[in-house]
Amino acid sequence: MDVEITVKLKKGLLNPEARTIGRSLNLLGYKNVSDVDTKKVFFMKIDASSKDVAKKQADEMCRRLLTNPVIEDYEIVTK
Repeated sequence: MDVEITVKLKKGLLNPEARTIGRSLNLLGYKNVSDVDTKKVFFMKIDASSKDVAKKQADEMCRRLLTNPVIEDYEIVTK
C-alpha cells in the first residue's frame, strides 16, 4: 500500500521555521506573502494485507518515531 503521512504542529503553537521563512520572503521583496506554515510529509510503501492494516502500522510508526505527539498532529492517507 502507498501511504502518505502529513505532520504539522498542533493548532495554536508557534512555528518559528514558518515565521522565519515568511520574514525572509518579505525581505526578498515578496511583500504579498503572509501566514506561512510548514508541514512534513512522509511517503512510503507498506506491504500489508489491507488498507486498514497499513494505516494501523503507519499510526504506530507515527506514535513511536515520526511525530512528537505533545506538539504535533498527523494525518494518514492510504492509497
